[in-house]
Amino acid sequence: MSDYNFSNIKTRKDLARFLKIPLKKLTFLLYIDQNLYTNFSIPKKSGGTRNIYAPNKNLKEVQRVIKHKLEQHINEYQKLNGIKNNVSHGFEREKTIITNSEIHKNKRIVFNTDIKDFFSTIHFGRVRGFFIKNRYFRMDENIATMLAQLVCYNGSLPQGSPTSPIIGNLICNTLDIKILKLCKKFKLNYTRYADDLTFSTNNKLFSDEFQLFYNNLEEQVNQSGFLINTNKNRFLCKDNRQTVTGLTVNKKVNVNRDFYLKTRAMAYCLYNSGEFTIDGEKANINQLEGRFSFINRLDKNQNKKKFNMLLPSEKKENFFSNLFLNSREKEYQKFLFYKYFWRNSKSLILTEGKTDILYIKTALKKYYKEYPELIEKIGEDEFYYKISFFKRSDTMKFFFSFISDGADNLTNIFNYYIDNFDDKKNKSFNYCNYFKNKLSIPFKNPIIILYDNEGKDKPLHKAIDHVINRLIRGNSEEKKGKGEKKRKFKEIFK
Repeated sequence: MSDYNFSNIKTRKDLARFLKIPLKKLTFLLYIDQNLYTNFSIPKKSGGTRNIYAPNKNLKEVQRVIKHKLEQHINEYQKLNGIKNNVSHGFEREKTIITNSEIHKNKRIVFNTDIKDFFSTIHFGRVRGFFIKNRYFRMDENIATMLAQLVCYNGSLPQGSPTSPIIGNLICNTLDIKILKLCKKFKLNYTRYADDLTFSTNNKLFSDEFQLFYNNLEEQVNQSGFLINTNKNRFLCKDNRQTVTGLTVNKKVNVNRDFYLKTRAMAYCLYNSGEFTIDGEKANINQLEGRFSFINRLDKNQNKKKFNMLLPSEKKENFFSNLFLNSREKEYQKFLFYKYFWRNSKSLILTEGKTDILYIKTALKKYYKEYPELIEKIGEDEFYYKISFFKRSDTMKFFFSFISDGADNLTNIFNYYIDNFDDKKNKSFNYCNYFKNKLSIPFKNPIIILYDNEGKDKPLHKAIDHVINRLIRGNSEEKKGKGEKKRKFKEIFK
């Protein structure tokens, strides 16, 4: 049986094998387990609440497998048949709200609407019928029934299930094709992000043609088994602030300025009082990092565009390591330093490479009884580390110049503690002085940097020389006694 061919599944045993789960587990989920979902509500930005139905652990694991199998199947089918998806941007690989918004930037008119009660409208019968009749699947009727049982709750797709977004996109594919034909007639760009529909154009005549277009659109949506949420209709001219899935698109794709200003204010509140709120509710530092990360995705996207435009290719070398940060990136860098290097919840260890961390962890596991202040055994093969290890994520590499493994890049972190001069060619800033002296925020836990000590001009000595030279460079009086100062600092660091 092919890994991708759903039509080959004929029995419940085949389905269990296909999903790589025991037959008893599949039978239990289909016919016995009565506590499959937990229901809770979250507030909507537009007011009211949204009902979320979270599957239990066993069902969620199976739904994740189904989601993965569906993605494999669709990707393989589209690849073999030369099909490209340029419309759907929600919950799609390599698609985001940014790619969704890019298509509509700098347009004369942008029109937004959405589908009313999107997931609950896609009921059990539609899901089952889709898997039976759709050319991508053509599944056995009994298997389609079982699969629909595994992904539906209370007769429809539940919001909160891993499988609901991808099945929603699959069922909306026919609607997308119909709308594309309509858009071609009216010279419109069209994208869909889950239930959000966006149209844009530079056509001067579209204002006069809008009502005719809208009537046709409503008809197509209704015929496809959906309803337009008229409360979400927004007709935006270029003189207004045009937004698409939360991003402004008037000149370029950008975050709403109010969102950024509120995020920055939250950060200052955190720095000064140790806490902050979002929409009146006490929030945690990870939520704030999520907001900064969202804003940074747009700056990152702009940086990539600049990078791709550079010619000749030699100019691309070290582009991201030497890029001067804009004001928003500096605010994000400040926040990252605060969270990971100043108010870090555990002592942080920085090493020259990834393997160093593996060696340290292995040693700690072996000698955990001798170092209870560093590690604690909490299970048969489980341990809780009372220290943390620095991870070179793409974000940390960019903001703190950890471009590659090794000691040279690691030494750059000193700059954020010791620099006393304004060097516009560097991204470093003395955050130590900023948090300690200006805001009176004490550091919480130490940062431990581990170097290999391999002799003269090797990592440890180079790190010491780097610190000394940066300190002397920032103080004109110290430059005169450079040799003496250097000897003095070497004695301190030994």
